[in-house]
Amino acid sequence: MDLANTKKVAESLNTLLKDVKGKGEENMIETLAMRSMSKAVYSTDPIGHYGLGFDYYSHFTSPIRRYPDLLAHRLLQHYLDGGKSPDRNELEEKAKHCSAMERLAADAERDSIKFMQVKFMEKHLGETFTGVISGVAEFGFWVEIPENGAEGLIKLRDLMDDSYTYDKATHAVYGSRTGNRYQLGDQVQIKVVKANLIQKQLDFKIVE
Repeated sequence: MDLANTKKVAESLNTLLKDVKGKGEENMIETLAMRSMSKAVYSTDPIGHYGLGFDYYSHFTSPIRRYPDLLAHRLLQHYLDGGKSPDRNELEEKAKHCSAMERLAADAERDSIKFMQVKFMEKHLGETFTGVISGVAEFGFWVEIPENGAEGLIKLRDLMDDSYTYDKATHAVYGSRTGNRYQLGDQVQIKVVKANLIQKQLDFKIVE
C-alpha cells in the first residue's frame, strides 16, 4: 500500500481489491477495507475525499434530503451574488451539529432494519442458509446471510466439535484439536435457532 497521499491510497486500495477478486481472501479483504474507512463528517476544513482520491470535495445533492446540502446551495448562491465569506466558526458549529444528528439518524435506521430482519427471520427458525462470517470476537462470530442482510451470532461455547481460541491478528477462531478455522469472510452453512425481537438479536448454529 502506498500511503503517500489520499490519491495514492485510493489507487493502492483499488489495485488490492482487483488482485484478490475471485480469491479465497476476497471477502475478508473487502470487509476490512470497508471498515478501515472512517465515517464521514461535515466540516469547514477542505480535506478532500479519501475513497475517491479527490483533493477537493463537497457533499452536494438536491437540498430536499439533508440540511448540509441546503447549506451548500445557499453558500453557492451567496457567492454567485457577490457575497463575502461567512463566519467560519458559525459554519463549523452547524457542521458539527449536522454530523451528530446524522449519526443519530443512522443509528435509528440501523436499529429499525435490525428489528425488521429479526422479525422476518422468526418465520425461518430451523431453516438452513448460506452465510458469510462478518465479524469475529473472543466469544463467537457473526454470520451475515447475503440474500437478506440478516446477521446472527454463533457462540464459541455452542461449537461442540472442539475448543476454539480467538486470534485477533487473523480475525479468526481456531480449534485446538481439529485445527478447524472460522475466519472473517469465510462462507459457512448455518441454521437459524433463535430470534429475539426485544434484543434485536439472531442466534445461529453451524451446520456441518
